Amino acid sequence: MKTKFFKTGYLFIAAILLLFGITNAMSAEYKAMQGVESTDTIFDFRISDPATALAHLGLIHTMKDDPNMAVNGSQPDIILVFIGPSVKLVSVDRSGFDQQEHETLNRLAEKIADMDRDGITFEICMVAAQANNVDPDTILPEIEKVENGWISLVGYQNKGYAVIADF
Repeated sequence: MKTKFFKTGYLFIAAILLLFGITNAMSAEYKAMQGVESTDTIFDFRISDPATALAHLGLIHTMKDDPNMAVNGSQPDIILVFIGPSVKLVSVDRSGFDQQEHETLNRLAEKIADMDRDGITFEICMVAAQANNVDPDTILPEIEKVENGWISLVGYQNKGYAVIADF
């Protein structure tokens, strides 16, 4: 009985130490972030697969409050511009998607609403929407319509935003 208790105790302590080690590794500072004066970011988002897009949105969402992104005590401004075939993902019109994708698109719409509440900004390129037959009236309400998404990318990049291509 005493031996079992000690083995369990050692396993518990080992698990805590392992968890502490993993947590420390995950919260370690990035060398690349040393001396960075701004972490404002704009994403050129072109993913057309609903499941992949949802996974990427989840990762982008975590960046908003990641301590490694904080500069001078403030978190970054994050903007995401839907360009190309990704514009189909942010329409309430689900034609062209199968039933399983409908469920993923519903979760994607919920994720966008959550991200919007957390201060992440969304834009959609209306040139891409037109080219992909997306009716402007079907676009999710959290997303601002801009005529040309590339112009937004140019403008924000010239304001110091890091541009990330997410294809």
